[in-house]
Amino acid sequence: MNRSFHKSQTLRFYDCSAVEVKSKFGAEFRRFSLDRHKPGKFEDFYKLVVHTHHISNSDVTIGYADVHGDLLPINNDDNFCKAVSSANPLLRVFIQKRDDGALRPGT
Repeated sequence: MNRSFHKSQTLRFYDCSAVEVKSKFGAEFRRFSLDRHKPGKFEDFYKLVVHTHHISNSDVTIGYADVHGDLLPINNDDNFCKAVSSANPLLRVFIQKRDDGALRPGT
């Protein structure tokens, strides 16, 4: 095993300022991290998500699963900050095209 890979993986779990994001669009999952204390703006997050999933030509809605498993929207800076601050340790994000109807975690 590559020693530097193992070390970086271990350090990531001890870094309380990092939030791991697992995003799902259709059958594709992507992972990335955000700074818990400086997550940025919703608009930047939206651009990151659509770029990461290669769907920049689509109009999408973004939601997240809260600690109770409820699906809540991420559509402004307040909702985005709440989602990031409540992530423990993982923020599960669900992306759906706007014309597909309501967000559902199982889709």
